[in-house]
Formats: sequence, C-alpha cells, structure tokens
Amino acid sequence: MSPEVLGLLMLALMVVAILIGFPTAFTLMSLGVFFGFLGLAQGGNGFIVFDLVVQRTFFVMQNDVLVAIPLFLFMGYVVERAGILDDLFRSIIVLMGRVPGSIGLATLVTGTLFATATGIVGAAVTLLGLLSLPQMMRRGYSPTFATGIIVAAGTLGILIPPSVLLILYGFIAGVSVPRLYAAAFIPGLLLAVLYAAYVLIRAARDPKAAPPTPKEEMQVETGEAFRLFVRGLLPIFSLIVFVLGAIFFGLATPSEGAALGALGGLVLAAFHRKLSVTMVREAVFLTIRTASIVGWLLVGSSIFAAVFARLGSAGVLGDFLLGLGLDPTVFVFMVQAVIFLLGWPLEWTEIVIIFIPLFLPILIALKIDLVWFGVLSAVNMQTAFLSPPVAMSAYYLKNVAPKTVTLNQIFIGMYPFIGLQLIALALLYFEPGMATWLPDLVYGAGVR
Repeated sequence: MSPEVLGLLMLALMVVAILIGFPTAFTLMSLGVFFGFLGLAQGGNGFIVFDLVVQRTFFVMQNDVLVAIPLFLFMGYVVERAGILDDLFRSIIVLMGRVPGSIGLATLVTGTLFATATGIVGAAVTLLGLLSLPQMMRRGYSPTFATGIIVAAGTLGILIPPSVLLILYGFIAGVSVPRLYAAAFIPGLLLAVLYAAYVLIRAARDPKAAPPTPKEEMQVETGEAFRLFVRGLLPIFSLIVFVLGAIFFGLATPSEGAALGALGGLVLAAFHRKLSVTMVREAVFLTIRTASIVGWLLVGSSIFAAVFARLGSAGVLGDFLLGLGLDPTVFVFMVQAVIFLLGWPLEWTEIVIIFIPLFLPILIALKIDLVWFGVLSAVNMQTAFLSPPVAMSAYYLKNVAPKTVTLNQIFIGMYPFIGLQLIALALLYFEPGMATWLPDLVYGAGVR
C-alpha cells in the first residue's frame, strides 16, 4: 500500500474513532505514529516519525500566542467563581426599567459581557441557566422563550473577543489574533443586536411569553441604582474595555492582554470581597484542566498533520479539491457546509484544530481572505452549537434546568435564534467587508 493511501486511510480511521468516542488527542497521536512508521518505513525512514513527534511537540509548546488561552480561561473562571455576574445581572435588570422583556434582555447583556470575559460556552450557558432561568420562570416567562435566550447568549463567547476559538485559529492559520479580534467585532455586535431586537419585539407583541416586571420590584432609589451600577456593571465593563482596547490598539500582545485580564479578574474578585485561596485554587484547577485538553489536542493534531503531509496525502487531497475547478466562493460554501455538519457531533476545538488545517492550503491557493474565513467559520460553528439534534448548549442548560423544562422545549426555543444566526451568516458570506473593514482600517490592508 502506497504512503499516500495509508495517509488517507489514517484520516478515515481518525474520523471513525472520534465519532465512536475515543479520546481525540491520543487518537490523533497514536494514529500519526503508527501510520507514520508504516508509511515511512517503506522508504527506510520509519523511525524518523519519532523525531517528528518531538519536533511538533516543541513547535506547539514554544508558541507564545497560546499563552493567552490559559490566562483568558483563568480570568473567566475567576469572574464566574467570584459571583460577579450576580451583581451584573441585578444591576442590568434595574437599569432596564420597564422595557418589555427586561429580564430576557438582561440575560442577553450579561451573556454578551461574560462572553467578552471568557469564551467558555459550557460555563456561560450553565451560569446563565442558574442565574436567570429561575427568575424568568418565576415571573411567568414561556419556558421555550426563556431557554432560547439563555442558550443563544451563552454561545456568543465562540465569536466575541477574547474568543479562544480565534486564538487557536490564528495560531493554526498563521493569522494575526488582534486582526481576527477586530474582524469579529462587527459580526459579534450584529448578532447581539439581532438577539436583543428579537427579544424586545417578541416581548412587546406577546406579553404572555415575557410578562413585564412588577412595578414594586423596579422601585429602586437613585442611590441604590447607582450603587448597583458601580458594583455590578462598571467594573467588568471597564476590565473588558481595558483588556480588549490594549490588544486592539497594539498596546499589548494577546498574551500580555490576557495577563492583564487575569490580574484584573483577581482585582474584581477582591473588590467584591470574594477573593479567597479556595476560590483561586478552584479557578486554577479548572483552568489547568481546560487548557490541558486544548494543549494535548494541539500536540496531537500537529503530529497527525505532519505525518499526513509527510506521507504525501495532503498533496493528493489538495490536488483533488483544486482539480474540481470550483469557484472560490463555492469552495468556501462547501467547506462551511462540512464545518456545520461536523459541528453536530464534534466540539469546535476538534473542528478548528483537526479539520480546518486540511483546507488551509487550498484556501491559500485560491487567495481566500483567511481573516474573513476564520470569522465566518466561527459564526458557523456557533450556529451548529445551537442546531439540533446534537446542540451542546441545550444539554448544558438541561443539566441545570428544572425537571419541568424538557429538552424539546429548549430545542423549540433555539429555532428563532438559529434563524438569526443564518441571517448573520448569509450577510457575512455575501458581504466580507463586515469582517475585513475594521481590521483593514486599524491595521491596514495587506498580509493577514
């Protein structure tokens, strides 16, 4: 069997193993070493695969951009564990006043701000479910409407900076992370505005789905409202603007900005009198656990990709796709369709780290803007996260929702937001300037 065929067989076995449920990182490493040894042994260089493993591991470890991942994760876990979002949620409810669907809008705003503090979808959906779902249910909100708002708000962290997805994509595609952050700003803001507009219109047209907040609950003295604003909204908003502003304007690298964010998270926890050894220990443990998963995935995929290319299979696959003679926009549509389908059974980390690198050489050959493609893929994976039958956000929420709330109700609540996602995805697909205008304005057009 030729090395090229062995590489394609390795790719097929990898997909099957992941779908069955084998640990992804170690599946990639073991398949890479095994098939690499078999394929390279035909040329008398079988043992070179072990040198390749060491080289690719060090290549991943020495990239300083990836330092931003555990630091941003730590910032998010500190904000979560310190209970800062409780005050944020209450302050936004008071500031919303008598706006229709005020609690739903407060959930969206809180989810958006939390998304900018961390890109952890599971944590965001779970926390919003614990925080806002009981209040919405107690006030008579429709279960489908309430759960739809929560899962939609919780997935914004996939796209809105400092998105961990964009950091990983920038590392894999060789694209500037600050440029990706700038590119994601307008699409992310568009999605948040579309969500808020839907909640506002639905609440105004259907009061039964979102009953107004009782007047007695909104009667808060000016001093108390100001205290809630200073304690709940102002600190975390200031931290987000400070961190993202430093990265956006080139005052700090993504890693330095993440370090500032981690320090700022600790300061906020101290400000809320929640800073403790136990809380920091829990945040560190969760950070190490999540970052380790991402790190091993990166190492495994790097080894797998290196062997795949060394066997010549990457060239065969690339020649086949280029030989189809597809128009660049049609090819992008095809790739996005594949990514959407992969988003049902797989996490976005596996899609970004394993599958997107397979298409990158063809995207470069077709001169497709990798910044635009990265943001488009992020919106697409966010859509897949909301799409049944394997919408992970729904299962995160179901774990913390009351028993009276069924999984089918959560699915029904997600459908309007899926429609909004598809609108945003179509706008971004047909108007690439939504993603490229701001980074070109700030950093200049040219090499991505």
